[in-house]
Amino acid sequence: MAKSSKTLMTKTAAARIQSAEAKANGGKVAKGGFAAKAQSAAVRNTGGQGKKG
Repeated sequence: MAKSSKTLMTKTAAARIQSAEAKANGGKVAKGGFAAKAQSAAVRNTGGQGKKG
């Protein structure tokens, strides 16, 4: 079995993933897709801290 390393998702990484998905899909990001899950994980990992729109 492969050794598992646990790296937490950051807001910067989630933004990069969301940007790549949007560029690949004509500006659209799928609801419930990988980018959305990455964003959710980033917020969870930072304790919900950050900018509010």
